[in-house]
Amino acid sequence: MSHIDDDDMTRTDTSPRPPAAETRFPIAGLLALAATGFITLLTETMPAGMLSQMSRDLGVSEAAAGQSVTVFAIGAILAAVPLTRATIGWRRKHLLLFAISGFAIANTVTAFSDSFALTLAARFLGGIVGGMLWALLAGYARRMVPAHQRGKAMAIAMAGGTVALSVGVPAAAFLAKVVEWRFAFGIITLVTLALLVWVIASVPNFPGQSKGARLPLLHTFRLPGVAPILVVTLTFVFAHNILFTYIAPFLAPLGMAGQVDSVLLTFGLVSLVSIWLTGVLIDRYLRTLMILACTLLATAALILSVFSGTPALVYASAALWGLAYGGASTLLQTAIADAAGAAGDVAQALLTTCWNLGIAAGGIIGGITLNVLGPPSLGWITLALLLPTLAIVIGARLHGFTSRTCEHETTSAPDARNLTPPFGSGG
Repeated sequence: MSHIDDDDMTRTDTSPRPPAAETRFPIAGLLALAATGFITLLTETMPAGMLSQMSRDLGVSEAAAGQSVTVFAIGAILAAVPLTRATIGWRRKHLLLFAISGFAIANTVTAFSDSFALTLAARFLGGIVGGMLWALLAGYARRMVPAHQRGKAMAIAMAGGTVALSVGVPAAAFLAKVVEWRFAFGIITLVTLALLVWVIASVPNFPGQSKGARLPLLHTFRLPGVAPILVVTLTFVFAHNILFTYIAPFLAPLGMAGQVDSVLLTFGLVSLVSIWLTGVLIDRYLRTLMILACTLLATAALILSVFSGTPALVYASAALWGLAYGGASTLLQTAIADAAGAAGDVAQALLTTCWNLGIAAGGIIGGITLNVLGPPSLGWITLALLLPTLAIVIGARLHGFTSRTCEHETTSAPDARNLTPPFGSGG
């Protein structure tokens, strides 16, 4: 989620760009960014599919093993804003390769570690580079295409995260049953090394921003629409991760302990449909899609809470859940890019921070809830979080979650450099 050129008036990238008519759609580069998102989200969420195996081998409880997701999120929370601002002048490709290399190191250590403390340290390192990557990818994709193709470009670049949830996490859960969970992390390391070569070959390099173009933190937060998008990001991801992180212990009392990978696969495959629909519709119906996402996820949580004893309804809920969540990342990142305009670097880093705060909160609160109230309570907490989230989305009609984002993006995105902050100058 990096520098974003919303129009010629707000560009800080002075590198030449060929006319749109002469520019081919950069599918290879965008797919490389999607693969980067795949590695990022898979590394972050993979323990959700193998908590039992990890807890057994590392000698800790499942709730403690779930904190391997939490510490990853904490690393991203601490890194996203300060490292984005510190490296904002770096050439984008150099930063991208540096962050991807960090995943190779983190996953290699995780694969070989017999110490829970060392595993957590490696996961924390993964979170740090993950925070930088999520603060880079969306803006990178938007810079690679003309304005009228930005929604499509972001949908492709962000699809990697959805594929990680749809295929990667269930596959890792299956692999952990067949062989051992450590092999999954080792395989990711090998894929990461191949990804480095792909990025070098296909992703263009863009300059960073000059010091004069860097916007203060508080200034960015006060831009119209930014705050509600950040709150929705936090609560929506929080609600999702309470259930997702602890899906294995949630399903165990239902007699579905052996079906975790199947439930996750159902969730993930429908997520692919969601990301496709989002790519097709986002430039005209962002607001409607976000309202539907909140409504569908709330419905899935309600069904899981009331009718969880019926396996068919559990799978139906997983499908609704995937339809709600698959396009959420693209929706939220596009919304904040449109709202922030030239303040895209800092705004996307703030969104990354809120996203990972939601993940961390889901891991911590979910673990406490699991130990104190038991698995059935996870669905009710998810539902309780989504009701105010939906209200905020509906209320942010003028700024934040608006319709016809394509028009908004090209005609009304604010030039944040020309705005005077309501108070102070920010961080």
